[in-house]
Amino acid sequence: MASETSDSYETLIQFLYRAPIGLVQSTMTGAVEMLNPMAAQLLMPLSSEGNLDNLFVVLDAVAPQLRLLVADFDAPMGVVCDGLRIALGAASTTRTAPQVLSISLLKVDGARLMVVLADATLEAQREEQERNRGLHDAARIDHLTQMPNRAAVREQLQRMMARPPGEIGLGFAVLFMNCDRFKQINDTLGHAAGDTVLAMMAERLRSTLRPQDCISVPCGYGQVAARIGGDEFVVILDGMRRLDDVQSVALRMLDVLAVPYGTEHYDITCNVSIGVAMASQTTGNADVLLQNASIAMVEAKRAGGARHAIFDPGMRERAEQRGGTEAELRKALVERELFVVYQPVLALLPDGGVDRSAGVEALVRWRHPVRGIVPPVEFIGVAEASGLIGALGDFVLETACGDFMQWQRDLGTLAPRLLAVNLSRAQLAEAGLKVRVAQILASVGMTAAQLQLEVTESLAAQDERMREHLAALKSLGLKLALDDFGTGYSSLSCLHLLPVDTVKLDRSVVSQSDTSAHHRVLIEATVRVAHSLGMDTVAEGIETTAQAEVVRRMGCDKAQGYLFSKPLVSDDLVCWLQQVDTLAA
Repeated sequence: MASETSDSYETLIQFLYRAPIGLVQSTMTGAVEMLNPMAAQLLMPLSSEGNLDNLFVVLDAVAPQLRLLVADFDAPMGVVCDGLRIALGAASTTRTAPQVLSISLLKVDGARLMVVLADATLEAQREEQERNRGLHDAARIDHLTQMPNRAAVREQLQRMMARPPGEIGLGFAVLFMNCDRFKQINDTLGHAAGDTVLAMMAERLRSTLRPQDCISVPCGYGQVAARIGGDEFVVILDGMRRLDDVQSVALRMLDVLAVPYGTEHYDITCNVSIGVAMASQTTGNADVLLQNASIAMVEAKRAGGARHAIFDPGMRERAEQRGGTEAELRKALVERELFVVYQPVLALLPDGGVDRSAGVEALVRWRHPVRGIVPPVEFIGVAEASGLIGALGDFVLETACGDFMQWQRDLGTLAPRLLAVNLSRAQLAEAGLKVRVAQILASVGMTAAQLQLEVTESLAAQDERMREHLAALKSLGLKLALDDFGTGYSSLSCLHLLPVDTVKLDRSVVSQSDTSAHHRVLIEATVRVAHSLGMDTVAEGIETTAQAEVVRRMGCDKAQGYLFSKPLVSDDLVCWLQQVDTLAA
């Protein structure tokens, strides 16, 4: 029996000494009573003098908390700590020494500790790699839509553009998408509603791509859809046989994304504009390809939105020109290069005469130090796209209202009775527009009834939310005019839905009034419907006496155009108003 016990003890000792982990038995103060070779191997690099007599002394430099843990452990036995990770850092003196040590302490009884030591370097490295991999993936995922983000798209495009010529195959394209009116959704319905629409767009993109298309963090070649920021999405289409195939996908996306988004409180319509860039037409890196697609998207938006455009080099030249225009326009606003001119609006009197003082329309111009007078068509779109339209609109309204009140003081009964100022789409969607208009009127002492704000037919007829904005402005007591009527966006049957006081017939209709029976019928019908709704009418773009006679005969209330006067600066307008009226003839 004693022999068997001796053999068992010997076996245990052999196991302890050959165990692949370090084992140490010590007193409660750390004095080492027993340690196996692995423990000695792990601890020796930590002892400057090669002395392993006391465990706590050896580990004091890297784990001083061990003494306190043991002292605070009141139970007669049990686990003091389990798998405590200790980074050795500079204490690891050789290349083969462990970098991370795992320590477990077990209180055996009131006098002894059993310590388990292990080299945790590889395990710690694997965990660090997994964490880095997770952070890498997370940094390439858009958290709202769970789509790849811009960084992931750039990596994917760069890999695809670096493929050997024989591997490129059928080529690939980038579709760059931007919502046409997303800022308005955020401003009017709140960012929560905007986020809901973006998430729904992402789901629709997933369903619009072919079933085999991949929407995930790019890990190879193939189709990818991503949200790269704000209301911008990108789709990469690989293996495209022809440009027609790409356009077919773009049209499919336009149709799918145009369907109203049903949220908790509203059905929201949010069309997109798409720019298409083919990799075969691009020299450069992924950023250049994305920029080309973005430039094409801007062209689609400038053409009216809700459509796609294919990139061509001429687009980049125009984009660079617009970029230069934006920088110069910012400078122009600061250095007061902008000014306002006024085109008279005359009342057509029943006796065949005209009333010069019916009103004026304010129009902005830019006196460029090099280019001379720059027409609005060259910078209003840039102002809208760059966010300058608010400052530009405020300048025009403040200047025009100030001039208007000066005319009242200087001219008396000869002064214009109504001031018309145009509003752009971007201005009308801006939060706080109503407050700014009221403040400007109050600052110059002008009544709201003397101001008429004009919006295009396409803008006023857009949707219910836009009409609510117009109604809010009208509640100030000012007048609203529907500009460019007859260009095809709405019909006479819908006129009663719009909160406007005046309908302005577009010059494209008026210019043919003396030669086209169709246009004369359109003018007469518009006048009759407008009058039945209590609205008056203005014929724009009158250039000949024949046109003036037609619109008068059709019942138009007012007219404006070069026949009467071109747009004038304030001083010239005053002279024009003071002239003896010879226009009746």
